[in-house]
Amino acid sequence: MAKKGNRIQVILECTEHKNSGMPGMSRYITTKNRKNTTGRMELRKYNPVLKRCTVHKEIK
Repeated sequence: MAKKGNRIQVILECTEHKNSGMPGMSRYITTKNRKNTTGRMELRKYNPVLKRCTVHKEIK
């Protein structure tokens, strides 16, 4: 049975890696509060392929 509430799981994907054309992808799974954060999330996270921190945007 699914939990009812405002917290949902979101997937963050690296924008620089997607545009570079390199194979693979950098994705993170996190949660957000649907009421407080209505727009798409954007966080700086570490990309192990590019070996630096890059902007990861919410997908889906």
